Amino acid sequence: MQNRTPAPRCRIGMLTPSSNTVLEPMTARLLAPLFPDVTAHFGRFRVTRIALDDEANDQFGQEPILAAAELLADARADIIAWNGTSASWLGFDWDARLTTAIEARTGVKATSAMAAINALIRKDGVERLALVTPYTADVEQKIIANYARLGISVVAGRHCSLSDNYSFAEISEAEIEAMCREVAAARPDAIAIVCTNMRGALIGAEMERRLGLPVYDSVSATLWGCLAELGVPAGALAPFGSMFAAPDRAAALGVAAQ
Repeated sequence: MQNRTPAPRCRIGMLTPSSNTVLEPMTARLLAPLFPDVTAHFGRFRVTRIALDDEANDQFGQEPILAAAELLADARADIIAWNGTSASWLGFDWDARLTTAIEARTGVKATSAMAAINALIRKDGVERLALVTPYTADVEQKIIANYARLGISVVAGRHCSLSDNYSFAEISEAEIEAMCREVAAARPDAIAIVCTNMRGALIGAEMERRLGLPVYDSVSATLWGCLAELGVPAGALAPFGSMFAAPDRAAALGVAAQ
């Protein structure tokens, strides 16, 4: 009799911008310690440009996203995450409406990247946040304004002035490290790398250890949020960031800032 591979214990469905080339391989890398018990499965809808004009914002209309979510539901996903950060500039209530619509359409629990980042911010009591993004200055200012409405001060920000979504993946880890070091000089309570097409997951975890403060990479945070919602222990992922190492997050940060 042939040995048969058992079905995964948990399937995580993730909705992905069509031009994103980072989050799928990075999520697979992060999930490796939990394979095959937890697996990630992806659906795409078209997003190619990030800007504040109507044409760019129309990419985030609900219907294409919901159609992609329905296909993930066919794979019997246990949770569906919008693995994108558009609510950071469109408004955090945009994600709340979207996740409610996904749950209504599919019957599957839903979450998002920004919901996870903001949950970590609340969990850690962050009042002074620093931002690292690939976006243009006006998009960054929208993000800053949205955090101000939550009572969170963005005390430093570095952006790359890019709008082509594909190009975000071409920002090197060395550049992301330099941006993290620059914003850390403002002594924030935490740093958020806001973009799921930016190579921040591995370098973010390294920056935590070097700087001694939390770094919330968007791809890592989305996975953290999914695992938390599903009640899946994430300690095996602790090398990828202190968010996975709860409850002893302080020890997970390692050395003090250099």
